[in-house]
Amino acid sequence: MKFLCLGYLQPEKMDERPKEEIDAVMRECRPHMEELYKSGQVIIDAGLSMETTCLQRVNGKVKVTDGPFTETKEIIGGAFLIEARDREEAIRIASLHPTVQVGAGERFGWRIEIRPIDYFGPA
Repeated sequence: MKFLCLGYLQPEKMDERPKEEIDAVMRECRPHMEELYKSGQVIIDAGLSMETTCLQRVNGKVKVTDGPFTETKEIIGGAFLIEARDREEAIRIASLHPTVQVGAGERFGWRIEIRPIDYFGPA
């Protein structure tokens, strides 16, 4: 099974901290990312930009809107795709991610959402 893992953060909590502190936290993340990759079950890992664009069909035409789109305290800051036997293994693999391993993540509102993927590939 494939699972999409979405990493959330609260940007205002990170933006209010000095750059040196954020840089130190990011250095602390590196070994955890290496452990996640060593699992051999990460298919893709990507950090996401704050820049967003939404496509929506409106009155028979495609409408393009630049975001952000909702008033929210948290955003999706990253996503990774993993292969796992089941939900429990997906949780074990995702728990290697710095989001839940680094103590500062709690202060910054970091969390991971794990969703099974229904894959509809080519016939």
